[in-house]
Amino acid sequence: MTRYSLAACIALALATNAQATPVDEELAALKARIEQLEAEQQQAKDKAVEDEQKAQQSSVKFGGAVRVNYAYEDYDDDNADRGGDFDFDLFRIDVSGNYKDLIFSAQYRWFEYMNVIQHAWIGYNFDEQQQAKIGVTQVPFGLLTYASNNYFFSSNFYLGLEDDHDMGLNYTYKGDNNQFDFAFYKNDEQGGIDGFVSDRTDRYAYDVVGIRLDGEDAYDAPSDGYAAGEVNTFNARYAHTFAFNDVSVELGASLQAGQLEIENGTDGDNVAAAIHSMINYDRWNVKLQMTDYKYDVDGMDVDRIVVAAYHFYDSIPAEATTYIANLAYSLPVEIGPISNLTFYNDYSLVTDKPAAMADTFMNVTGMAISAGGLYTYVDFVVAENQPFIGGTMVGDGGTNTRFNINFGYYF
Repeated sequence: MTRYSLAACIALALATNAQATPVDEELAALKARIEQLEAEQQQAKDKAVEDEQKAQQSSVKFGGAVRVNYAYEDYDDDNADRGGDFDFDLFRIDVSGNYKDLIFSAQYRWFEYMNVIQHAWIGYNFDEQQQAKIGVTQVPFGLLTYASNNYFFSSNFYLGLEDDHDMGLNYTYKGDNNQFDFAFYKNDEQGGIDGFVSDRTDRYAYDVVGIRLDGEDAYDAPSDGYAAGEVNTFNARYAHTFAFNDVSVELGASLQAGQLEIENGTDGDNVAAAIHSMINYDRWNVKLQMTDYKYDVDGMDVDRIVVAAYHFYDSIPAEATTYIANLAYSLPVEIGPISNLTFYNDYSLVTDKPAAMADTFMNVTGMAISAGGLYTYVDFVVAENQPFIGGTMVGDGGTNTRFNINFGYYF
């Protein structure tokens, strides 16, 4: 390039720069600022999407409840003379959540007289229909989640056949109209007969803890050598739901079979079977169930089995047939904070016991009141040979009544 060409280029550049105005410079700066703001906005959107994806992949939720209880019992003279007793019931903490398809849930309860795990498990959602759990899970048997509407459950609860929780594996398949549950429980939630617990009676649900010998009181601890525990229990449950216009009907069957580990080395086993139905029509609900169970111990003619829960020992018949018939009506209301009233009558019968034991029955007429986080049971109970209503399943007592109000705040 000659000196004349270089001079021409320099002159042209100077001329072009001389033509730029302050307005052009402001427009260029504004354009750069707009591009910067758009980039920042896109970054914020990307972060929001990422945060939402993370929230969907994992979550932890805490909850719990505080409950207090009023009871008037005609079978307790001191209680009746005082006009009933108002006591603390429980405080509980719930935690649940997930990480992607891994799920977990646990609940711990504090009573005045004991502290217990109600359930504690981790699980996996294979897809929208299949789920597996390991840990202390609810035993799939009969009507789920409960075979009752009232605070006292049904008589099956005190036999270990309603809302029982044990340690093991649980698989559930749930389709549009079908549900199949299969479970294997290695032992109860306390680790079985030699679990590392300080008191085998401190548990939420009833489990077998011994063999009741002749001459023992119904509330005695198991005699030396006759402590027992549930082991290697299999459960299978199937339910099918039929829909007819405004009516839905669930029909189901359950089977349970397992072994008893007895301290002195004697072999034992148990089996239980149930058929159930649940009918929903408009605001009405009907629950029906028939259950049959039996415990056997090699070389012994056993009539009574030792069970434990709620910090005391009790006894149940070694075999029996039970019937449940419940009716409930749910009524939406607007009475101050009250949004719903559920009226119910729950009836249980335990019959066909060995050794001519008297039948057990329990009838609970009541109402459940929903008001935000406050849930209240108001129950009038009439029962015979029923735990917590002045009797025991192996007793031969009279008819007792109890008026009960349980106030619970759930958060």
